[in-house]
Amino acid sequence: MISAAPIIYILIFVAVVAMVQGVYLVIFGKSISMDGKVNRRLEMLDKGGSREQVLEQLRKEMTQHMRSQSIPIYSILASKAQKANIVFTPPQLLILMGVISVVAFLMLTVLTQLGGPVRVAVAVLMGVVGVYVWISRKAKKRMTMIGEQLPEAVELMVRSLRVGHPFSNSLQIVSNEIADPLGTEFGMISDEAAYGRDMGETLKAMAERLDNQDMRFLAVAVTIQQTSGGNLAEILDGLAKVIRARFRLFRRVSAITAEAKWSGNLLSAFPLLALVLITLVKPDYFDEVMESSFFIPACFVIAGFLILNIVVMRSLVDIKV
Repeated sequence: MISAAPIIYILIFVAVVAMVQGVYLVIFGKSISMDGKVNRRLEMLDKGGSREQVLEQLRKEMTQHMRSQSIPIYSILASKAQKANIVFTPPQLLILMGVISVVAFLMLTVLTQLGGPVRVAVAVLMGVVGVYVWISRKAKKRMTMIGEQLPEAVELMVRSLRVGHPFSNSLQIVSNEIADPLGTEFGMISDEAAYGRDMGETLKAMAERLDNQDMRFLAVAVTIQQTSGGNLAEILDGLAKVIRARFRLFRRVSAITAEAKWSGNLLSAFPLLALVLITLVKPDYFDEVMESSFFIPACFVIAGFLILNIVVMRSLVDIKV
Protein backbone atom coordinates (compact mmCIF):
# COMPACT_ATOMS: atom_id res chain seq x y z
CA MET A 1 0.00 0.00 0.00
CA ILE A 2 1.42 3.40 -1.02
CA SER A 3 1.61 6.03 1.72
CA ALA A 4 0.55 9.52 0.68
CA ALA A 5 1.64 11.13 3.97
CA PRO A 6 4.86 12.81 2.65
CA ILE A 7 2.95 14.34 -0.26
CA ILE A 8 0.27 15.61 2.12
CA TYR A 9 2.90 17.26 4.34
CA ILE A 10 4.48 18.98 1.34
CA LEU A 11 1.11 20.21 0.06
CA ILE A 12 0.20 21.54 3.52
CA PHE A 13 3.51 23.42 3.74
CA VAL A 14 3.02 24.93 0.27
CA ALA A 15 -0.50 25.95 1.28
CA VAL A 16 0.93 27.59 4.42
CA VAL A 17 3.41 29.71 2.40
CA ALA A 18 0.71 30.65 -0.12
CA MET A 19 -1.61 31.63 2.73
CA VAL A 20 1.01 33.98 4.21
CA GLN A 21 1.44 35.72 0.85
CA GLY A 22 -2.33 35.89 0.38
CA VAL A 23 -2.91 37.47 3.80
CA TYR A 24 -0.19 40.05 3.12
CA LEU A 25 -1.65 41.02 -0.25
CA VAL A 26 -5.22 41.14 1.07
CA ILE A 27 -4.24 43.53 3.90
CA PHE A 28 -1.85 45.83 2.03
CA GLY A 29 -2.72 45.19 -1.63
CA LYS A 30 -0.81 47.11 -4.29
CA SER A 31 0.69 49.52 -1.77
CA ILE A 32 3.51 47.04 -1.06
CA SER A 33 4.03 45.98 -4.68
CA MET A 34 7.58 46.46 -5.99
CA ASP A 35 6.70 46.43 -9.68
CA GLY A 36 4.44 49.48 -9.92
CA LYS A 37 5.20 52.66 -11.85
CA VAL A 38 4.55 54.86 -8.80
CA ASN A 39 6.55 54.13 -5.65
CA ARG A 40 4.88 53.69 -2.28
CA ARG A 41 6.05 57.01 -0.85
CA LEU A 42 4.49 58.98 -3.71
CA GLU A 43 1.30 56.99 -3.39
CA MET A 44 1.09 57.82 0.32
CA LEU A 45 1.68 61.52 -0.41
CA ASP A 46 -0.94 61.42 -3.15
CA LYS A 47 -3.50 60.09 -0.66
CA GLY A 48 -3.16 63.23 1.42
CA GLY A 49 -0.41 62.39 3.88
CA SER A 50 1.97 65.19 4.78
CA ARG A 51 5.67 64.82 4.03
CA GLU A 52 6.48 64.57 7.72
CA GLN A 53 3.80 61.93 8.41
CA VAL A 54 4.86 59.80 5.43
CA LEU A 55 8.51 59.99 6.46
CA GLU A 56 7.67 58.96 10.01
CA GLN A 57 5.55 56.04 8.83
CA LEU A 58 8.17 54.77 6.39
CA ARG A 59 10.99 55.19 8.89
CA LYS A 60 9.02 53.21 11.46
CA GLU A 61 8.36 50.41 8.97
CA MET A 62 11.98 50.23 7.83
CA THR A 63 13.57 50.11 11.30
CA GLN A 64 10.99 48.24 13.38
CA HIS A 65 12.35 44.76 12.77
CA MET A 66 15.95 45.28 13.92
CA ARG A 67 14.68 47.07 17.04
CA SER A 68 12.75 43.91 17.94
CA GLN A 69 15.62 41.43 17.82
CA SER A 70 15.28 40.75 21.54
CA ILE A 71 11.87 39.09 21.00
CA PRO A 72 12.25 35.29 21.31
CA ILE A 73 12.04 33.40 17.99
CA TYR A 74 11.72 36.69 16.11
CA SER A 75 15.49 37.29 16.15
CA ILE A 76 15.92 34.69 13.38
CA LEU A 77 13.63 36.77 11.15
CA ALA A 78 14.66 40.33 12.02
CA SER A 79 17.51 40.85 9.54
CA LYS A 80 15.67 39.37 6.56
CA ALA A 81 12.40 41.10 7.50
CA GLN A 82 14.21 44.44 7.50
CA LYS A 83 15.79 43.81 4.09
CA ALA A 84 12.40 42.70 2.74
CA ASN A 85 10.80 45.79 4.35
CA ILE A 86 7.87 43.74 5.63
CA VAL A 87 5.07 46.14 6.57
CA PHE A 88 3.77 43.80 9.27
CA THR A 89 5.03 44.76 12.73
CA PRO A 90 7.02 42.14 14.69
CA PRO A 91 4.02 41.32 16.96
CA GLN A 92 1.82 40.95 13.88
CA LEU A 93 4.32 38.55 12.32
CA LEU A 94 4.37 36.47 15.50
CA ILE A 95 0.56 36.43 15.52
CA LEU A 96 0.66 35.40 11.85
CA MET A 97 2.95 32.51 12.75
CA GLY A 98 0.45 31.44 15.41
CA VAL A 99 -2.52 31.66 13.05
CA ILE A 100 -0.67 29.73 10.33
CA SER A 101 0.33 27.09 12.89
CA VAL A 102 -3.32 26.68 13.93
CA VAL A 103 -4.38 26.32 10.29
CA ALA A 104 -1.60 23.78 9.68
CA PHE A 105 -2.68 21.87 12.81
CA LEU A 106 -6.28 21.70 11.58
CA MET A 107 -5.15 20.51 8.15
CA LEU A 108 -2.89 17.87 9.71
CA THR A 109 -5.77 16.75 11.94
CA VAL A 110 -8.10 16.31 8.96
CA LEU A 111 -5.63 14.87 6.46
CA THR A 112 -3.20 12.77 8.55
CA GLN A 113 -3.16 10.29 11.40
CA LEU A 114 -0.35 11.87 13.42
CA GLY A 115 -0.54 11.85 17.22
CA GLY A 116 -1.54 15.00 19.08
CA PRO A 117 1.91 16.13 20.33
CA VAL A 118 3.51 15.37 16.96
CA ARG A 119 0.79 17.32 15.15
CA VAL A 120 1.39 20.33 17.41
CA ALA A 121 5.17 20.19 16.85
CA VAL A 122 4.85 19.81 13.07
CA ALA A 123 2.22 22.58 12.87
CA VAL A 124 4.38 25.04 14.84
CA LEU A 125 7.39 24.13 12.70
CA MET A 126 5.37 24.74 9.53
CA GLY A 127 4.13 28.09 10.85
CA VAL A 128 7.61 29.36 11.72
CA VAL A 129 9.42 27.92 8.69
CA GLY A 130 6.62 28.98 6.31
CA VAL A 131 6.85 32.64 7.41
CA TYR A 132 10.66 32.45 7.33
CA VAL A 133 10.70 31.07 3.76
CA TRP A 134 8.23 33.74 2.63
CA ILE A 135 10.27 36.57 4.18
CA SER A 136 13.53 35.18 2.77
CA ARG A 137 12.11 35.10 -0.75
CA LYS A 138 10.84 38.68 -0.48
CA ALA A 139 14.17 39.88 0.96
CA LYS A 140 16.14 38.26 -1.86
CA LYS A 141 13.82 39.71 -4.52
CA ARG A 142 13.94 43.20 -3.01
CA MET A 143 17.72 43.29 -2.63
CA THR A 144 18.15 42.04 -6.21
CA MET A 145 15.89 44.79 -7.50
CA ILE A 146 17.77 47.44 -5.51
CA GLY A 147 21.05 46.21 -6.99
CA GLU A 148 19.59 46.49 -10.50
CA GLN A 149 18.09 49.95 -9.92
CA LEU A 150 21.07 51.60 -8.22
CA PRO A 151 23.25 52.23 -11.34
CA GLU A 152 20.28 53.82 -13.11
CA ALA A 153 19.58 56.00 -10.06
CA VAL A 154 23.20 57.16 -9.81
CA GLU A 155 23.30 57.97 -13.53
CA LEU A 156 20.10 59.99 -13.12
CA MET A 157 21.81 61.95 -10.33
CA VAL A 158 24.79 62.57 -12.61
CA ARG A 159 22.59 63.95 -15.40
CA SER A 160 20.76 66.14 -12.91
CA LEU A 161 23.99 67.51 -11.42
CA ARG A 162 25.41 68.25 -14.86
CA VAL A 163 22.46 70.46 -15.78
CA GLY A 164 22.96 72.49 -12.62
CA HIS A 165 20.70 70.98 -9.96
CA PRO A 166 22.04 70.73 -6.38
CA PHE A 167 22.53 67.24 -4.98
CA SER A 168 19.41 67.49 -2.77
CA ASN A 169 17.30 68.19 -5.86
CA SER A 170 18.97 65.28 -7.65
CA LEU A 171 17.86 62.95 -4.89
CA GLN A 172 14.33 64.36 -5.13
CA ILE A 173 14.28 63.69 -8.86
CA VAL A 174 15.46 60.12 -8.32
CA SER A 175 12.81 59.55 -5.67
CA ASN A 176 10.11 60.72 -8.10
CA GLU A 177 11.34 58.90 -11.21
CA ILE A 178 12.59 55.55 -9.89
CA ALA A 179 10.09 52.83 -8.99
CA ASP A 180 10.13 50.88 -5.77
CA PRO A 181 11.96 49.64 -3.85
CA LEU A 182 14.73 52.19 -4.46
CA GLY A 183 12.41 55.12 -5.17
CA THR A 184 10.95 55.10 -1.66
CA GLU A 185 14.39 54.60 -0.11
CA PHE A 186 15.80 57.69 -1.85
CA GLY A 187 12.60 59.58 -1.09
CA MET A 188 13.24 59.01 2.62
CA ILE A 189 16.82 60.27 2.23
CA SER A 190 15.57 63.37 0.44
CA ASP A 191 12.99 64.06 3.16
CA GLU A 192 15.46 63.49 6.00
CA ALA A 193 17.98 65.83 4.35
CA ALA A 194 15.23 68.43 3.94
CA TYR A 195 14.60 68.26 7.70
CA GLY A 196 18.27 68.87 8.48
CA ARG A 197 19.96 65.47 8.68
CA ASP A 198 23.44 65.20 7.14
CA MET A 199 23.25 63.70 3.64
CA GLY A 200 26.30 61.47 4.02
CA GLU A 201 25.08 60.20 7.38
CA THR A 202 21.66 59.42 5.92
CA LEU A 203 23.14 57.50 2.98
CA LYS A 204 25.43 55.57 5.31
CA ALA A 205 22.50 54.64 7.57
CA MET A 206 20.56 53.33 4.57
CA ALA A 207 23.57 51.34 3.35
CA GLU A 208 23.98 49.70 6.76
CA ARG A 209 20.26 49.00 7.06
CA LEU A 210 20.21 47.30 3.66
CA ASP A 211 23.70 45.80 4.10
CA ASN A 212 24.53 46.85 0.53
CA GLN A 213 28.17 47.43 -0.46
CA ASP A 214 27.35 49.62 -3.46
CA MET A 215 25.27 51.88 -1.21
CA ARG A 216 28.29 52.18 1.07
CA PHE A 217 30.38 53.31 -1.91
CA LEU A 218 27.78 55.98 -2.67
CA ALA A 219 27.72 57.17 0.95
CA VAL A 220 31.53 57.38 1.08
CA ALA A 221 31.68 59.27 -2.23
CA VAL A 222 29.13 61.87 -1.09
CA THR A 223 30.80 62.24 2.34
CA ILE A 224 34.25 62.77 0.82
CA GLN A 225 32.88 65.35 -1.62
CA GLN A 226 31.15 67.21 1.23
CA THR A 227 34.34 67.41 3.28
CA SER A 228 36.99 67.79 0.56
CA GLY A 229 35.10 69.24 -2.38
CA GLY A 230 35.42 68.18 -6.00
CA ASN A 231 33.20 67.49 -8.97
CA LEU A 232 30.44 65.29 -7.55
CA ALA A 233 29.01 64.58 -11.01
CA GLU A 234 32.30 63.08 -12.19
CA ILE A 235 32.69 61.11 -8.96
CA LEU A 236 29.20 59.63 -9.25
CA ASP A 237 29.68 58.94 -12.96
CA GLY A 238 32.73 56.83 -12.13
CA LEU A 239 30.82 55.16 -9.31
CA ALA A 240 27.94 54.27 -11.64
CA LYS A 241 30.42 52.58 -13.99
CA VAL A 242 31.96 50.66 -11.09
CA ILE A 243 28.55 49.52 -9.85
CA ARG A 244 27.52 48.36 -13.33
CA ALA A 245 30.82 46.50 -13.75
CA ARG A 246 30.34 44.81 -10.36
CA PHE A 247 26.77 43.91 -11.27
CA ARG A 248 27.89 42.34 -14.56
CA LEU A 249 30.61 40.43 -12.72
CA PHE A 250 28.13 39.12 -10.16
CA ARG A 251 25.80 37.98 -12.96
CA ARG A 252 28.70 36.29 -14.77
CA VAL A 253 29.79 34.47 -11.62
CA SER A 254 26.18 33.46 -10.99
CA ALA A 255 25.91 32.07 -14.52
CA ILE A 256 29.20 30.18 -14.23
CA THR A 257 28.28 28.62 -10.89
CA ALA A 258 24.63 27.91 -11.77
CA GLU A 259 25.33 24.37 -12.97
CA ALA A 260 27.40 23.59 -9.89
CA LYS A 261 24.69 24.99 -7.62
CA TRP A 262 21.98 22.87 -9.24
CA SER A 263 24.23 19.81 -9.06
CA GLY A 264 24.84 20.50 -5.39
CA ASN A 265 21.13 20.97 -4.71
CA LEU A 266 20.35 17.73 -6.53
CA LEU A 267 23.01 15.76 -4.66
CA SER A 268 21.83 17.22 -1.37
CA ALA A 269 18.15 16.54 -2.03
CA PHE A 270 18.54 13.14 -3.71
CA PRO A 271 18.85 11.05 -0.49
CA LEU A 272 15.71 12.68 0.93
CA LEU A 273 13.83 12.23 -2.35
CA ALA A 274 14.93 8.59 -2.47
CA LEU A 275 13.68 8.11 1.10
CA VAL A 276 10.30 9.63 0.21
CA LEU A 277 9.96 7.50 -2.93
CA ILE A 278 10.90 4.32 -1.07
CA THR A 279 8.34 5.14 1.62
CA LEU A 280 5.67 5.75 -1.01
CA VAL A 281 6.39 2.58 -2.99
CA LYS A 282 7.08 0.26 -0.07
CA PRO A 283 6.07 1.71 3.32
CA ASP A 284 7.37 -1.32 5.25
CA TYR A 285 10.81 -1.29 3.60
CA PHE A 286 12.66 -0.18 6.75
CA ASP A 287 10.57 -2.15 9.26
CA GLU A 288 13.18 -4.86 9.83
CA VAL A 289 16.18 -2.58 10.21
CA MET A 290 14.27 -0.26 12.54
CA GLU A 291 14.39 -3.00 15.15
CA SER A 292 18.19 -2.96 15.14
CA SER A 293 20.02 -1.11 17.92
CA PHE A 294 22.18 0.57 15.28
CA PHE A 295 19.26 2.19 13.46
CA ILE A 296 19.01 5.43 15.49
CA PRO A 297 22.81 6.04 15.62
CA ALA A 298 22.99 5.34 11.88
CA CYS A 299 20.26 7.91 11.26
CA PHE A 300 22.24 10.55 13.16
CA VAL A 301 25.40 9.68 11.23
CA ILE A 302 23.57 9.93 7.90
CA ALA A 303 22.00 13.24 8.94
CA GLY A 304 25.47 14.54 9.85
CA PHE A 305 26.85 13.54 6.46
CA LEU A 306 23.91 15.20 4.70
CA ILE A 307 24.50 18.46 6.60
CA LEU A 308 28.25 18.24 5.87
CA ASN A 309 27.46 17.66 2.20
CA ILE A 310 25.28 20.80 2.07
CA VAL A 311 27.97 22.90 3.79
CA VAL A 312 30.73 21.65 1.47
CA MET A 313 28.63 22.08 -1.68
CA ARG A 314 27.70 25.64 -0.75
CA SER A 315 31.29 26.57 0.12
CA LEU A 316 32.48 25.29 -3.27
CA VAL A 317 30.14 27.61 -5.20
CA ASP A 318 30.22 30.57 -2.78
CA ILE A 319 32.69 32.70 -4.73
CA LYS A 320 33.60 35.98 -3.07
CA VAL A 321 33.74 38.89 -5.49
